[in-house]
Amino acid sequence: MPRRDIQFVKGAYYHIYNRGCNRENIFFSDENYEFLIRKFRKQSYKYGANFIAYCLMPNHYHLLLRQENDSPLNEFVKHVFNSYSKAINVSMKRTGTLFEGKFKAIAVDDNNYLIHLCRYIHRNPLEAKLVDDIEKWKYSNYLEWIGKRNDELVDREYIGWYFKSGQEYKDFVLDYKSTKEKDKEFEKYLLDK
Repeated sequence: MPRRDIQFVKGAYYHIYNRGCNRENIFFSDENYEFLIRKFRKQSYKYGANFIAYCLMPNHYHLLLRQENDSPLNEFVKHVFNSYSKAINVSMKRTGTLFEGKFKAIAVDDNNYLIHLCRYIHRNPLEAKLVDDIEKWKYSNYLEWIGKRNDELVDREYIGWYFKSGQEYKDFVLDYKSTKEKDKEFEKYLLDK
């Protein structure tokens, strides 16, 4: 199996994503989403995975993480998603791969783009027309960003560096107009279409 080219380094930010095999669903019930989020909470401290933004979608996921210690983030991702895949296979009496392949990881070293990436991640359910209001999607940390839910899977200090209030971030997210030019500018950081 080929080695991953990316180096995981303490203090660096990474956009990590993957989708279901054949673009099929990876989540089949609310319990599936909740199981994975519990895994995130339980393992994030052990592996030094600091959640900046995340969104779990029916057939893919996005994580924006900062590596907090010398343990490479790929170990966190492998552990959590291998465990998740096994649990899904057992509960659904299925075999085989759940994901398209190895997860993708892109180092993000542009501070300006990090904020745009958070917006992109949080807007996923809206863009996919799964909800008409982002606040209705429970499986991201958008509600933590805007101060409407209290969970540990968010870096509140990071949010404070860029936004004075949850309302300011909400305005930033909702004012976004998706354009081909903007998508083109940042496409190297985004999920393959």
